[in-house]
Amino acid sequence: MTTLDKKPIFLSLQKSKIKFYLILFFSASLFFRGLFAFNSFKQNEKYVDGIAAIVGEKIILKSDVSQIISMTALQQNIDPLKNPKLFSDLQSQVLQSLIDQKIIIEMARLDSMVIDEKDVDTALDQQIKTFIEQAGGKESAEKSLGQSLKSFRREFWQEMYDRLISEQFQYSLLSKISTNRKDVFSFYNTYKDSLPLFPTLVNLNHILIGVKPGKKSKEAALDTIKKIQETLSRESKSFETLAQTYSQDPGSKLKGGSLGLVKRGTLVKEFETAVFTLDVGVIGGPVETVFGYHLIKINEKQGDKVNVSHILISPKITEEDDYNAYSFAQTIKDSIFSFDDFKKTAVSRSDDQKTKKQGGNLGWVNPLSYFVTEISLFLKNNVTKNICSGPIKSNFGYHLVWISGIKKGGKANIEYHWNELEKMALNRKKMHWYEEWMKDARKQIKIQVMQ
Repeated sequence: MTTLDKKPIFLSLQKSKIKFYLILFFSASLFFRGLFAFNSFKQNEKYVDGIAAIVGEKIILKSDVSQIISMTALQQNIDPLKNPKLFSDLQSQVLQSLIDQKIIIEMARLDSMVIDEKDVDTALDQQIKTFIEQAGGKESAEKSLGQSLKSFRREFWQEMYDRLISEQFQYSLLSKISTNRKDVFSFYNTYKDSLPLFPTLVNLNHILIGVKPGKKSKEAALDTIKKIQETLSRESKSFETLAQTYSQDPGSKLKGGSLGLVKRGTLVKEFETAVFTLDVGVIGGPVETVFGYHLIKINEKQGDKVNVSHILISPKITEEDDYNAYSFAQTIKDSIFSFDDFKKTAVSRSDDQKTKKQGGNLGWVNPLSYFVTEISLFLKNNVTKNICSGPIKSNFGYHLVWISGIKKGGKANIEYHWNELEKMALNRKKMHWYEEWMKDARKQIKIQVMQ
């Protein structure tokens, strides 16, 4: 391979990866064909349905191909009139990807792979739940789909089955592929001149001290919610009207406090206990959670699911509360003299429940693009190991940070970037293997593309 041949390798790797995952992408896209983009397409385009291709025992409908092309073109801003060549390439790519997906399903069938129907039901229920949330309620979801959710579920059950079996079969194939040191060195020596520059990374730990409302703020919030409760019992105003007027939960306020149908195990502990204790039609509370005080109304119960509405009043954070959190964080900082001290303090004091058990470890992060902007800004100018820094204020509260390691960035280096290069080598090996496997699979499965 010449140097000229090597230069575009990173882009080639990306394209191979994209091609590989298109199968899953299009499967998921097909599942959501009832989205607004699809509905718009169906309303504005006239076509006669038919068969686009037959793959083994599976058929691909022209309507499915057209719908995915429409949505993808919309997402990628591809105008068929302005970019006819690009649109034509997209059409070919979509059809080939759908054919490849059907090939995988047929190969899985020949391999006697099956999926538990309960797993299909669970995945489908989760997708529908997500869609309802994104649409803003069951009614809006059904309107955008153009059919009832029950009908939609029946219609797309098999597609979800195919999607899961495709994912599982691909995983079973690719999980067998591994790399050794020779593979990594070979990959590095072949592509080192075309690999992207690596960013400098830091191994970061943090302690989060959340800004909590003080006693006065909590008492004021509790007093407010008790007055709302009295209004409910004394006047004829509905729960929904009062929720729209007073609730401080932006996600449910405009919907009269409705949280919709929620499942046991998905709610804050105190809220969930109250919800599954109350009877239908009963208004309970005030219930205190980390969010504030709630009045709760049970609209309907369905086994381990309940349709619930609430009114939330959150205590206000005062300047005094903010100062108290800052002072507490500063006191903690002054008591830390080593990395062991930091990790032990994170376990006992940090309000970040996801990281405190790991001593506040956030892993290797890019100081220039860390998602907590305030920490990222701090790290840009203060990449120093083995000192406790902070307090740094963010929307989450006050952070104390500790950098335990620094990984140099720049041009790919086999010593500094071994883990990253190992992953890239493995990915390249999987892509190559998959392409060869697909070539062979295409020979085994009868494919008919209709004109």
